[in-house]
Amino acid sequence: MKWVACNLCGSDDAGPLYPSLLSQANNPDRIAHYRCTSAWYRRHYAIVKCRQCGLVYANPRPPEEEVLNAYREVEDPLYLREELGRVLTFRRHVGAMEEVMGPPQEGRRLLDVGCYVGLFLEAAKGHGWEAWGVEPCRWAVKEGHRRGLTILEGTLREASLPAESFDVVTFWDVAEHLTNPRATFAEAWRVLKPGGWIIIQTMNIASWTARLLGSHWPWLMEMHLYYFSPRTLACLLERVGFTPVKTARLGRYLRLNYLASRLRSLSPGLAQGLQRALRRFHMAEWPILINPPDLFTLFARKEGS
Repeated sequence: MKWVACNLCGSDDAGPLYPSLLSQANNPDRIAHYRCTSAWYRRHYAIVKCRQCGLVYANPRPPEEEVLNAYREVEDPLYLREELGRVLTFRRHVGAMEEVMGPPQEGRRLLDVGCYVGLFLEAAKGHGWEAWGVEPCRWAVKEGHRRGLTILEGTLREASLPAESFDVVTFWDVAEHLTNPRATFAEAWRVLKPGGWIIIQTMNIASWTARLLGSHWPWLMEMHLYYFSPRTLACLLERVGFTPVKTARLGRYLRLNYLASRLRSLSPGLAQGLQRALRRFHMAEWPILINPPDLFTLFARKEGS
């Protein structure tokens, strides 16, 4: 386990927020906790809050390479079973992106960081974008290549992409997983053209649901290392050179059966009962748009012509 300083202000002055709920014993299934579809809620490292700037993060935690190895090795077939909801979500995200940036012009390039199997890349390509992805998970990269997508295996910092080569860099539900968000966002600034955009969607630790649920907030998970608010994320982006422009709530689509399954760790009986009812009334595959208050999207710009 490694102690880390605040990624926003560099301070070592952090106070405890929630104690660790993870066993230190060796767990052979631990890598499965790093699946996108993991329901391993409310199992996390100790979570602290910086007394200087308010950033919330996991501390102490495993070294960076150990975390990255888990993401490289994990496989997540369940992710593909929820493809319908994710496709609808990413089409909606492309529309929201173009409302801010405008439609793609010839040669405009997009980079999706942590793209997984590339469903957002497919949605962006459908709108005319030249879409690239970067992803550490070998299983996901292989699936993306099978779909004919341009995905680089590894992290953004490992990719060593040319400077000023993209018009937009996106992070959909990725920022909370990063071992060093500041360095990653600085790399995104480097690869963006002047006037380019960074778009980040993540959970909101300052939302009324997070404050109300406290230690029972389900997004306190082992694979989540940082818990941003719109303020702390905007401050971090400003530190690396971006100008925050807009914060929005875009929502996401989920199949009703998948949504019910997410309740399993909180109440197995309730989850099973809902799933049985959905199957009985032939509603299990219906997609539904939800817009939880503890999810936000921040749009920021790299100034320039």
